[in-house]
Amino acid sequence: MHLQRVQVPDFRVLKNVDITFEHDFNPRVFPLGSQNGGGKSTLLQLIFTLLHCSVNSDRLFALNNLLSGFDLREGEEKRVLAIIDIWDGDKTIQLEFFACEDDYINQNLPLDKLTGDVQKTSKLTFSLINDLENIKTKINRLSKDLNRASEILKTLYSVSRSGSKKNLDPNSLRQISFELKRFEIEVSKSLPIDPQLLSVVYKNIENTLQEKHQNLQLKIDDFNIQIKDLSVLVNELMMRLNSKSIEYILTYLPKTSKNEHKTLLCQINNLDIKQAKGFLRHMASKVFLAAPSTQVFLFLPQEDRKLLFAERGDVFVKHTSYLQKLRESNAHLIGLFTYDFLAVDLLIESFKVARDKDFRQALETGEYGNSYKILLNDLDSLLNNKHVNLKPDFSALTFKTNLSNDDDVELYPEDLSHGELKRLSIYMWLKHRQIEGSIVLMDELDLALHPDWQYRIVSDLVDWVPSNQYILATHSYELCNALTPSHVKVLEPKLTERLSK
Repeated sequence: MHLQRVQVPDFRVLKNVDITFEHDFNPRVFPLGSQNGGGKSTLLQLIFTLLHCSVNSDRLFALNNLLSGFDLREGEEKRVLAIIDIWDGDKTIQLEFFACEDDYINQNLPLDKLTGDVQKTSKLTFSLINDLENIKTKINRLSKDLNRASEILKTLYSVSRSGSKKNLDPNSLRQISFELKRFEIEVSKSLPIDPQLLSVVYKNIENTLQEKHQNLQLKIDDFNIQIKDLSVLVNELMMRLNSKSIEYILTYLPKTSKNEHKTLLCQINNLDIKQAKGFLRHMASKVFLAAPSTQVFLFLPQEDRKLLFAERGDVFVKHTSYLQKLRESNAHLIGLFTYDFLAVDLLIESFKVARDKDFRQALETGEYGNSYKILLNDLDSLLNNKHVNLKPDFSALTFKTNLSNDDDVELYPEDLSHGELKRLSIYMWLKHRQIEGSIVLMDELDLALHPDWQYRIVSDLVDWVPSNQYILATHSYELCNALTPSHVKVLEPKLTERLSK
């Protein structure tokens, strides 16, 4: 995969952006420069969010947040967000992401040839897609309640017939009482001990729950009827979009609109629409973003972004909250990596993977492999006269150095520079995630690196994983000088431009 060209007409600070990343350049490393506030980070985040999140329902929240301020202008039928050209190794596939309203359907997807059971009086709107998904979510939740109610009914039936609760320990009884409250059935904390009274009480609860069970089933049946009707309309809408080589992404509500939802669509050129969904899913797995955790990430909710600008005295608490929100997002945005500190979890996990691989080889061939040894050698080569030492139980790691002919000396955290830890973390991220043949977007890569290492990082990336394309948002002249001038891309105002007096 190779990001060949990106055009952004007007998004936040990005105005009339049109940058080409030539797929036949060698190496495929492209520094991206601008003055402070020029939009480098915004551009990388826009590319990442569009390509990584558009076809995964668990990641659509990121697009929702990114688009919170993106609205149609008065009189606009649609507004282009970005046009992204991807070289797939054989041809250029163009993805045009644009926002529109329901009027776009009437003007570009006429309703004069409705198919199937759709009547001409039916109105197709993008909100139908959300309605369908919401009902499916409700059915899923009700089905879980229905199954749980069925399980409790079986237990209550057994207890009421036996007239004894000897089969129910106190914890089970408390759990059933808790579950019954979900169905708005109150249970006394001290149920009667008398077997005859016990039988009557449980029988009454059983009857009440049986009625709730029937009501749940009726609601599910009603929702299934609604799904059938909505599915006909949604299928018609999707067919009309696909006839124009358009994929639906999501419907969102800009903060500037008053309950006027907008829809993000993707026009796909030079690719059969039947292959589009698969291509977008593959694309999502081949796009990665690395950035400092103190970056303002536009795919977080605005209220979370504000946590970075807390009042003095609450900075630690607020910043910790921001990082927590970022970690919660990371659970879904698996292509995102923050490289501020040493990724200890990646290191330890990589050692475990290497150990297990060697053990499997021993089981298969009778001889242990050398994956663990290779990993140690690779890591040692990245550090200056230092090496990694893993605890026997794989719970933690330390670093050691041989300062003389004596035994190794264990290092304290402060004995390793920020630059060493950052370089090691980036290497581990690329290797552990097996990021190959991908588009890797990296923001502020040069921070904490000595000028010599800034120059060297280009060859490092190519040596570590040569099959990737790297786009590096940077202020480093040393990094840019490691490549030809044609490799360096600039967002206006240009990196070398000086403000007039």
